[in-house]
Order: sequence, then structure tokens, then C-alpha cells
Amino acid sequence: MELEVDLQRQRMQLIESGRTLREFIVSTATNGPGEINGSGCTPRGAHIVRAKIGGDQPLGAVFRARRPTGEIWTPELHAQQPGRDWILTRILWLSGTEPGRNRLGLVDTFRRYIYIHGTPYATQLGLPGSKGCVRMDNADIIELYDRVPVGTVVRIS
Repeated sequence: MELEVDLQRQRMQLIESGRTLREFIVSTATNGPGEINGSGCTPRGAHIVRAKIGGDQPLGAVFRARRPTGEIWTPELHAQQPGRDWILTRILWLSGTEPGRNRLGLVDTFRRYIYIHGTPYATQLGLPGSKGCVRMDNADIIELYDRVPVGTVVRIS
């Protein structure tokens, strides 16, 4: 089982034994691809799912610093905090596997807190819009979370 994120198409494929099982519409970084800490870019290359967070949380659960806040996203909550980077429902925390490209030093995906995560339904998927993470529909991240184990390879190109 592996995931392939296509930055150009804004799609992610779930692949098993060379066969695409599912394709998801995603949203990656507004700033485009890049690996440098603080760039707001989506890192390229080979990664793994290092941690899965939020499996017991409801759809729309809000996370801050990888912890559920107890809030559930609503349009009203969004309007109260319009500039907030909403991390919802589930988190798949990525770790780079290529030293010097996306692992260690100033290019460390894990230390940059790059996730695959849920996003408000008002977020336009299919277009870049994140601060570096891979955003997904909340129902889709639940499906993906339930299907992929820690250690799953994630290729971003």
C-alpha cells in the first residue's frame, strides 16, 4: 500500500500492488513545491506516514498542535477565526526518507509538521491552498486513515 500525491493535478492515489484503488482530490501548498523549513511549500520526494492522530475523533474535530481542541468545525466558528489554518478530523503526520532532500536539517518534513489532514468543506480542493500540508475532504481522510498503516510510503511529486 502506498500513496502518490501529484502536485500538478492536485490528486492523491491510493495504490496497492501497482493498482490504483482510489483517487482523492487534494489541496497542496499555495507556495508550490519546496522543502525548506518556513517556506510554506509542500515537500517533494519519498515520505512515510510516521504517526496517525485522531482515530477516535468525530468528523470535523478541530486540532491544534496535533491535539483535539474539543471544537467541531462550523461555518460560525470559521467566521469567528477567519485566518486560522484549520486542521480537521484526522492527521497523517509525514516524515521524509531522503536525507538532505526532505529529512534532517532545514528540509525535515517531520519537523516542519507536514500532514495529510481534513479541511473545512468550504475549502476549495483541486487547487493549491495550504501552508504546506496535503488537505483532503473530511470523509476522504477518515477513509484513508482507516486504510493505511503507519509506515505507508507517500510519494509527492
